[in-house]
Amino acid sequence: MYGGYKVGWDFRGPNWSDWLDELTALLRYISEFCCWTRSFAKAREAGGGGGGSGGGGGGGVIDVVAKFGAKADEKTDLSKPLLDAWKEACASTSPAKIVIPKGTYFLSTATLDGPCKAPIELQVEGTMKAPADPGAFKEPKWIAFNRIENFKLSGGGVFDGQGTTAYKREGCDKHNFCGSLPINLRFDFLTNAMIQGITTKDSKQFHVNVLGCKNITFEHFTVSAPGESPNTDGIHIGRSDGVNVLNTEIKTGDDCVSIGDGSKNLVINGVTCGPGHGISIGSLGLFKNEEPVDGVIVKNCTLTNTSNGVRIKSWPGAEPGTCSNIHFEDITVTNVSSPIIIDQKYCPWNKCKINEESKVKLSNISFKNIHGTSALPEAVKIICSATLPCENVELADIEITHNGLTGPAVSQCSNVKPKVSGKQNPAACSAPVPANPTPTS
Repeated sequence: MYGGYKVGWDFRGPNWSDWLDELTALLRYISEFCCWTRSFAKAREAGGGGGGSGGGGGGGVIDVVAKFGAKADEKTDLSKPLLDAWKEACASTSPAKIVIPKGTYFLSTATLDGPCKAPIELQVEGTMKAPADPGAFKEPKWIAFNRIENFKLSGGGVFDGQGTTAYKREGCDKHNFCGSLPINLRFDFLTNAMIQGITTKDSKQFHVNVLGCKNITFEHFTVSAPGESPNTDGIHIGRSDGVNVLNTEIKTGDDCVSIGDGSKNLVINGVTCGPGHGISIGSLGLFKNEEPVDGVIVKNCTLTNTSNGVRIKSWPGAEPGTCSNIHFEDITVTNVSSPIIIDQKYCPWNKCKINEESKVKLSNISFKNIHGTSALPEAVKIICSATLPCENVELADIEITHNGLTGPAVSQCSNVKPKVSGKQNPAACSAPVPANPTPTS
């Protein structure tokens, strides 16, 4: 093991792709380790090892307990010590690290703003707990990182949103907080960021929201929430370029990973998902001026007991958009209700123009080497727009079985002529599409 990277190459095997993936991961780790080591060594040489001053020199390591009096008593608000430490670290012209030691802390809310003058790391070793009362939040966020370049969040710590009360949705008719529940972690307009070895649990809404970011990686990241928790997407990505979600475990009540408009050059690799609603692109086409989704690779993922597997969804009627160059490959599904799905009639709660066609154009989409078991007969559903049929869709090496009382697995297609290769079980596009397809969640 090298920093969490498993290295066990077998030069005898033919799978050079896996070998190259492991080599790339190791080289990335070595590069990252050396970079941060050199940075902090320079900071110590400059005399910043004990924490910097607000005057812009400093750097080094800043302990929120030792220097700013933070208390791990689950009562004293961590907000001011954290913001004071951030202010000092962000002003430093040398790389700085903020450490939150082991222990359990109460944190009301915090927004950590950039730009900062040098690379900055927040090393969370303890557990931070949010207010349990949803009404305690004035904005739909708990902790936000905003406009930072060269940022790292690490340490093996836990961000506990204490969302149990919010899941019940009690009192929504008397309070306005239900429509703006806080997201555990917001990453807004970050460039060159690494989120590594962190857990987010029981968020009241999305666990993570990524907006306007460039080159941000989530690695060995964990999301944990009950399967019945509403609207608790694991990682939601929007209008970002170069997002990587690697070797991550997500258990939640909504999409494990959801990809919104304006997302491009995304890699989702080595994600285990379940419970949850699967790995989804969309929903698209609901709002005006949505930006294209272009270039998404979902690979080496495992989905278990989820309501969907890998999915693209867009609203009927509504607004135009495009989604292209999407590739799902090497996916294992176990007891998944809809393992492979394109749904351009996505209409939750019947709040749509169901008799109209989607205006989102889908093209260059592939599903390759997807295997396992389906909880329902409809293992493959590719329901495209009649006015903008899907173009260049590929199905290759599909092996999905269903052993329920309702019969074997089936494959349904509408307004699409996919390219088919390799084994196809169920036979591609062999079953009729019902007049009213079963809605997906």
